[in-house]
Amino acid sequence: MNDRYDPGYGGDQYELVGYDEYGQPVYRQVQTQQQTYDPYAQQQQQGYGYDPYATTGQQSPTAYDYGTGQQQPAYGSYDPYASGQHQGGTAPHDPYGQAAAGAGTAQQPRVAEQTAHIPQQAGPADDEEVRDRPEREYHTEQFAFVEEPDDNSEDVIDWLKFTENRTERREEARRRARSRIVALVVVLALVAVGGVGYLWYAGKLPGLSSDDSATGTATAAGAQKRDVIVVHLHDTKGGGTATALLVDNTTTKRGTTVLLPNSLALTSDDGTTTTLAKSVEDDGSDGTRDALDTVLGTDIQGTWRLDTPYLQNLVDLVGNIDVDTDTDVPDPDAKKKGAAPLVNKGKAQTLSGKMAVAYATYRAPGEAQDAQLERFGQVLQGVLRKMSSDPQAATTTIQTLAQILDPSLTDKDLGTFLAGLSDLAKGGDYRTDLLPVQTDGTLSAQASEGVVKNVLGGTAKSPDKDAAVSVSVQNASGVKDNTEKARVVLLNGGFTFLEGGTPGSARATSEVTYADAADKADAVEVAKTLGLPAGSVTKGKISAGADVAVVLGQDYEPSSD
Repeated sequence: MNDRYDPGYGGDQYELVGYDEYGQPVYRQVQTQQQTYDPYAQQQQQGYGYDPYATTGQQSPTAYDYGTGQQQPAYGSYDPYASGQHQGGTAPHDPYGQAAAGAGTAQQPRVAEQTAHIPQQAGPADDEEVRDRPEREYHTEQFAFVEEPDDNSEDVIDWLKFTENRTERREEARRRARSRIVALVVVLALVAVGGVGYLWYAGKLPGLSSDDSATGTATAAGAQKRDVIVVHLHDTKGGGTATALLVDNTTTKRGTTVLLPNSLALTSDDGTTTTLAKSVEDDGSDGTRDALDTVLGTDIQGTWRLDTPYLQNLVDLVGNIDVDTDTDVPDPDAKKKGAAPLVNKGKAQTLSGKMAVAYATYRAPGEAQDAQLERFGQVLQGVLRKMSSDPQAATTTIQTLAQILDPSLTDKDLGTFLAGLSDLAKGGDYRTDLLPVQTDGTLSAQASEGVVKNVLGGTAKSPDKDAAVSVSVQNASGVKDNTEKARVVLLNGGFTFLEGGTPGSARATSEVTYADAADKADAVEVAKTLGLPAGSVTKGKISAGADVAVVLGQDYEPSSD
């Protein structure tokens, strides 16, 4: 080492020779005369060991004390390169094991080196204590605590881990709960918005539906797409017909059965006013369909003639129907009076084909035709609920009936149409409405707004009341055919015929009644046309919508033609 230190006192110089046991640098004073050495010299040495720092003369080792400015003897000085010689009375520290290496060899005694501590760096507090303190020895077992685990420490670590994990689990549970609540709120909001949107689209919102506000949906109702067919039920045993419209609103996804009273006034092919019942019998399917389109402003795609035997077969094919019946229906084939009814009044009555026909065509004595029409509507809706929603299966059911359909409606078209209505009826999106008709057969404002405009999407155009004198005919003669004969005579005479029904009991004499004095001449003309005496004409109260009211008694004798 050639590092030197010049403190600046009397030209003395020091050089670094090593570090003591405290890690402090150790210096020695450089002599003015240094003797060179031959590192390869073999004088007084054996082997290759040599001391590059050996001096010719021996001097007492001294250390420079910067506190007093004097040189002091260095007791216990540390020479890391010493070859086993140390002054101060304590065994020197030999980190390189040179003392052992030099054993058994003749070496020249080394002169103690003059060393000093680094300037401005204090040495040990007490040199005597440092000199007299024995060398500290360290053993492996003193550091056993580093390797040997402490059970208590592991318990503390495990407890800290458990506490930390439990806290994390709680925080994670709270976070998940908050996330679930937020997700639930979002889902509920979306469901609410979607539900309101669907109700608005379907026209079911309060104040916007066809039942609650006709004016609010007038424009929307006219733009909706509907498929409509007309159904005529023919009673092959008791006579008479019942008519209904089946409506499939493909825009709002709703189905409706619109019941049409037989007294509905229509315009016949020759321009005269007639009723729905007479139009079905006289004008046939094509003429009646056109007349309904004119009065209701609809576009009927086809006509389904359903005779009672086919209705019975249809109910049996779908597997019976369930209907909330409103009255007991006697068995038409019963031979004794007082026999058990064929259909009992009650909720969810299961009806076979025969029972369904009896209920759909039943009309109690003195009962309005609307009651029988509503029963027919119940049977139709019951059939639709039991009909298959598959178009192919529904078509097969219609083909199984083997009925002759109107050319305007094929088996496939009818089966597909009924399958769509069946799906709506099963889902609860189906209803039955009765078209309100006034006593003269014309449509009221309520019918025009509530049913014609919103359900059918049309515009009511009843025949002009001023075109001909309207005559209401009630048959009390006890002969059922007299009504039809009177209708033919009146229509041929240029009058408008209105069916007034049948009273509960027969009357002996006929009667012609007018309400206004201005209608007296018309009443006399009606009596003459029917072949009734002039004395049968009287002034009194008549039903609204008719100019003249006629009650046919047992004295009525129809003309031969």
